[in-house]
Parts: sequence; C-alpha cells; structure tokens
Amino acid sequence: MANISPSRRIRRTMFSEGVEAAGVSAYTVYNHMLLPTVFKSVQEDYHHLKEAVQVWDVACERQVELRGPDAAKLMQMLTPRDLRGMLPGRCFYVPIVDETGGMLNDPVAVKLAEDRWWISIADSDLMLWVKGIANGYRLDVLIDEPDVSPLAVQGPKADELVARVFGDSVRDVRFFRFGMFDFEGRSMAVARSGYSKQGGFEIYVDGTDKGMPLWNALMEAGRDLDVRAGCPNGIERVEGGLLSYGNDMTDDNTPHECGLGRFCDTQTAIGCIGRDALLRVAKEGPTKQVRAIDIQGAPVPGCDRAWDIEVGGKRVGQVTSAAYSPDFKTNVAIGMVRMTHWDDGTQVRVHTTDGVRDAVVRESFWA
Repeated sequence: MANISPSRRIRRTMFSEGVEAAGVSAYTVYNHMLLPTVFKSVQEDYHHLKEAVQVWDVACERQVELRGPDAAKLMQMLTPRDLRGMLPGRCFYVPIVDETGGMLNDPVAVKLAEDRWWISIADSDLMLWVKGIANGYRLDVLIDEPDVSPLAVQGPKADELVARVFGDSVRDVRFFRFGMFDFEGRSMAVARSGYSKQGGFEIYVDGTDKGMPLWNALMEAGRDLDVRAGCPNGIERVEGGLLSYGNDMTDDNTPHECGLGRFCDTQTAIGCIGRDALLRVAKEGPTKQVRAIDIQGAPVPGCDRAWDIEVGGKRVGQVTSAAYSPDFKTNVAIGMVRMTHWDDGTQVRVHTTDGVRDAVVRESFWA
C-alpha cells in the first residue's frame, strides 16, 4: 500500500502525539483528519480489544454544534427519529436524511441543553447540509464546528479505567447517556457509547490543552489493566454488524434499507425534511436491506470495494465490508441484499477480489 502524503488538508488531532508514540502502523482519512486503523496488527488489536481495554483517538468524529432558539427545531428537521422526548444528558443514534430519504450520515446526537446540541458525525461534510437548511429556512441558530474531540475507551475493562480517572460515579452513567465529569479543573461530557460491541465510553474533550494530559492519565492509570492505544477494529465491527457510512451505506440508501427503520418515527417526527419520502418507504417496504453474509473458505482479502453477490449468474446484491473472524472461524461480512434473496440460510456466491466464493445469508450478525 502507498503512504498517505502529509498535508494541512489532512489534519492531525490533539492526540496524534500519543498515537505515534504508541506505534500506530496505519491510518485512514476520516472527516479530513487522521484516524488510526492498525497498531500491532488487525488480528492482535482485535484480540486485545476483546480481552482488556484500549484508548482510541476518534477526534475525527467531528461535532456539528447547533446553538440558539431554533436548535431543537433544526435538529428535528434533519432526522426522522422523534426527538420530542429527548432530555438534556441523553445521546441518540439518529439517521440524517435528505429530501429523498437518502442517508447523509448516521451520527450520535448529544443534547447538552434545549438550545444546544452536538451532532457527532460519521465521515461526510454534514455541516454544509446543516448550514444550507438553516439558511434556507431562516432559522435562528448558530452552526459551527467546536474545538471538541472525542477520545474513546473501549473494552471489558473500560469501566474500571475510566473510574480511576473520573471517579466511581462515572460507572452509573447509563447506555447512551452522558454526565459531566471533572478532569484537572475542566468539565467534560463522558458518554457510555462507542463504536464497538465491547462496551465503554466516549469522552468529549473540549479544547486542545487537556488532550494529551488526559491521554497520558488514562495510559498511566491502566498499566495493570494492560491498556493500549487502539482504534475501531474492522473484524470486531463487522462481527457486530456496526455499519460504516460511506462503506455499507450512502445517500443512495434509506434508513430502512440499512436496517435502521426502528429509528424512523415517520408518523410523529413532524418537520423532518425527508419525512414524506420515508412515509412511502415505510408503507411499501424496502426492496433490499443490509444482511450478514457468511463467506466460506480461506480468509478473504481486504474489502476496499464492493463485491457482487450473485445467484445463478444474476446479481442480487453486494458485499460492502468483510474480514476473517478468528473467534467465529469464518469470513464475516456485511452486504446489501435484494428481498428475493435476503432470507436466513439463502445460498449465494460472492465475487471477491481473489475469486468467487460460496456464501450464506444470515438473519443476524455474530456478536
């Protein structure tokens, strides 16, 4: 693989110094920033994530801040999820859609106050869309990217590590909620969330001066827990069916196609830009949908492009992410499959980059 050439257009993060000292061996670019993808190896990082605890530089999950009297109104215009019952201190996973119901992003919305929200975005220039909506509807709201960078702590020992730094009360934070906790005189939002199935927290670090002090404090506090620098792991996320925007879904897909219909309250989410389009989708149902795909044979190569799924020479979908799972002893994959072939146990063939493989559609993911 070729190297990524450094540039001011590809931003470092407030944690990059710690990431480099920890021996990062590969990056990708995410929201115009560096995102680590490998430290020891994908397989070794995978096992360690499931056994111990890791600190992740996910500063690339940039925040789009909505602030002002119309902040809540604008937030509801962006998503088909009904936000009326959402209280400050809550985090909601929210599909963001355009006027056709197409997915623009699948962020976590963080409600700090009635008039202040953070949208913790996946990889797309969502702020341009948000600014356009606010300007076009002349809403009384300020939109910008605050100097806030998430730092994730993930793994079975995450509770113990975070409690050592922020105090035992952090253990009481419930799933997809957050609390404000002090670190060296700075109040930080600490949410029980994260891009793994192993459990953990995301710490929203406000301002660059506390970035490396917090990184170092977590590393020091977790020495006996075998803490390491880590990153979202490609094997673990596919096992758990965690979708990646831009890989497993794009603006060509509706939330219902992505298996996110349960987050679409189209009858009650009044004001959502794509509501009318999604009402039709909800009534008629999707013609294709995300499914787990069990690919037979030896470990598959890296899936950096879509692989066709076919039956009897006819294309019936595509695999968008795939990896060999050491724990499940099979090639785990995420695919978008037509309704005619999405039933559990359907036999298909996948055109990988190293040949055609037999595969089976699964009803549920592995973890």
